[in-house]
Amino acid sequence: MCLLSWCILWLLIRVVLAQYEGPDYENLPRDTLFPGPVGLPRNTDGFTSQWEEYIRAPVNKSSITPTRIYRQEGDFVEVAGDHGRKTLVIRAGGLVTLEFAENIAGRACFDIEDAKGNPSPILAYSESPAFVGRLPDATTDRQERDLPLPLPITKNGVICVGNDFLRGGFKYLTVYIPENDQGWSGIGQKILGLVRTKPKAAVSISSIWVNCTAFPSNSNGRAYTGYFSSSSPLLNRIWYSGAWTLQLSTIDPREGSSLIDENRYLDHNKSPPGSWYSNFTIANGTTVTTDGAKRDRVVWPGDMSIAVPGIAVSTYDMLAVRNALDTLFAHQYADGSLPYAGPPISRGAFSDTYHLHTLLGVYNYVLYSGDLEWLEMRWPAYLKALKVSMDKVDGYNLLHVTSTADWLRPGMRGHNLEASVLLYTVLKHTRECASWIDGSTKAQRKEWSSLQLRLEKGIKTLWCPKDGLFADNIGRRSCNGSEKVLPQDGNSWVLISGLFSPSARLQISHNLRKRWGKYGAPALEFPNTISPFATSFELFGHCTADNHDAAVELILLQWGYMLDGPGFTNSTLVEGYRVDGHIQYPAYWSAARNSHAHGWSSGPTSVLMQGILGIQLLSPLGRDWLIEPHHTKWLRFVRGGFATRLGRFEVSVEVMRERGTGREVEVLGFVTPRGSSGRVRWGEWEGEFLGGAEYKGFRWVGEGRGIKGWNVWEEGMEERFVLDEEWVEPEMEEREAGVVDWDALGRNYVDGPGRSDGESVAPRGFRVYVEMLELEKARAKESNSGEDAGLLD
Repeated sequence: MCLLSWCILWLLIRVVLAQYEGPDYENLPRDTLFPGPVGLPRNTDGFTSQWEEYIRAPVNKSSITPTRIYRQEGDFVEVAGDHGRKTLVIRAGGLVTLEFAENIAGRACFDIEDAKGNPSPILAYSESPAFVGRLPDATTDRQERDLPLPLPITKNGVICVGNDFLRGGFKYLTVYIPENDQGWSGIGQKILGLVRTKPKAAVSISSIWVNCTAFPSNSNGRAYTGYFSSSSPLLNRIWYSGAWTLQLSTIDPREGSSLIDENRYLDHNKSPPGSWYSNFTIANGTTVTTDGAKRDRVVWPGDMSIAVPGIAVSTYDMLAVRNALDTLFAHQYADGSLPYAGPPISRGAFSDTYHLHTLLGVYNYVLYSGDLEWLEMRWPAYLKALKVSMDKVDGYNLLHVTSTADWLRPGMRGHNLEASVLLYTVLKHTRECASWIDGSTKAQRKEWSSLQLRLEKGIKTLWCPKDGLFADNIGRRSCNGSEKVLPQDGNSWVLISGLFSPSARLQISHNLRKRWGKYGAPALEFPNTISPFATSFELFGHCTADNHDAAVELILLQWGYMLDGPGFTNSTLVEGYRVDGHIQYPAYWSAARNSHAHGWSSGPTSVLMQGILGIQLLSPLGRDWLIEPHHTKWLRFVRGGFATRLGRFEVSVEVMRERGTGREVEVLGFVTPRGSSGRVRWGEWEGEFLGGAEYKGFRWVGEGRGIKGWNVWEEGMEERFVLDEEWVEPEMEEREAGVVDWDALGRNYVDGPGRSDGESVAPRGFRVYVEMLELEKARAKESNSGEDAGLLD
């Protein structure tokens, strides 16, 4: 047989082997791809954990019912009926707050058994228990709280809120009938659409439920294409809370944007301050990923750098990702710049960093989806956008930032570390993307490499030897500047980029860890702030620096608090909070505006898959891969996996001991798709494998026994090795709570109350809020320890 014939035969074999065996993201499966075992005790061993118990998505998406009455006031009674059913009876002055099991989204519906006096019950939603009451929390930036929503009752039977008034995120629903509307004048608000409640108004409600409108790509929200399970129940909860947060943040494009004032430029609405709705079209298609469930419900490219990998390894809703990228490219400016965000913000707004995040989103989308046809279509626009950033690298060999816009952190100006390292990373991924579609010339590749060398040289000038970290810029925020800042975001991106030696990266990782407080890792570039967005990048950075113990420790520390701390939802991941643990996000003057389901906070969902289980795709769909697991000192066992269209990737690592001798071993198992190939790197051992088969091996811990550290797991070894019952999870190090800089807190608000003409106003609600801060500041000073200062009761 001639060489050509052999080549043709080899190609045919490759084609046969490469048939898709994984999910189609344009027609997602209706059942989970990795069902947990049924009928086994939880956590009996590393391979029988019922991980599906941790899924937060509802069993019945169209009918989510509350779990209990959280609060009741005034003329309210709960009447027992037949078959265990209960009827809620609310009269004038009565109030009931219902709590759901998780933070949810959708349209509230009521089965009205009886109504008297033409009642108009009032609805008030809140994600956090801190804002439960007659006023909702906030979705806009004009007032401290949103206006409540009246629900006129005109008949018995089922009544739902209008399609425009689905609520994107809430765990608490308050329903009440006011005595009259006079009480609202005291806080400068009127209930929208309500004239006066009849004196004898009353309503009897036999049932209340919510039709969830989030994650429209799949009618079964529990049909995950990935899973995670470990010896840490908290870590399991965090992984699935991240997945649920991403689902809630994925919406029907016609139900977007809570930014009423921004919408007005395009839809010309005349809604009064405090009003809210969710009916603004933000993209084409049937599904799109956004920043947050409650707000802003807009496509933000920075958020996507965390959200896209998390979506890929949990639900594989890559169609929502593509639609988000399409809307950003559809609004690309004439000079090649990409918008700061999608509609309604894409009206000239620009951010040097978010521009680059869009290009990172292209790489992540194509890597997991394999959509090379789309990449070829967008490639000219991509290169045009890339040139915008390349042209901003000047004689300092750093990207000269011309826009102050970023992730709401202050000080984004000049020759900036974060922006420069982002560009370095984008150039690296650009070469990869170009190789996938043969989309570059030799001259282009040379130009990209040359610019990377220049950037590396420029970034080195920001190194602060005494601190072992990089400075924010070469100006006031430099090593010797008057406002010296050693940023979390920029230093994390240095680690992610792979720049500099392994020892230098490990030094940066250790120095970032030294700054952690009781409630997580501070973002020093944004005073008073713990940002899960910036910390998600820090997690990736610790893994890249080979400090996986620190990554898991930080997840348990910070995300554990985000689930179980006071004022949070215990089910989704918050946008950010203060260094003293208070739920106010320091970007907003109103703590009620904080988003408690924000996709940019879901970093652990992808970090645990990529960094700890070590499943890394090296080419589209994972035809080439690297598996490099690190179970860390925090875990006795860990397993998980996900699927691309090519097929399933799954890894498990477990600590066991040999019967009789007690010698410790690690057991590794993995599966990759047919038609793929890759390398396994396990400690100092490395081997090459073809996909399509199940592999299992073990190595002796602390010993050099075995063939290059890999010993094949043979039948019957379950009798030889047993679970390490002596393993004990390490104790978490005690840390001090952060101290709030109250002056800086006031200076850095980005959304203080104002009018559309930009003139600042200070309604009574804001003045009260400022007074509250002053009282809180005084209490903090009086406290001897300062620990837990400002926390919710």
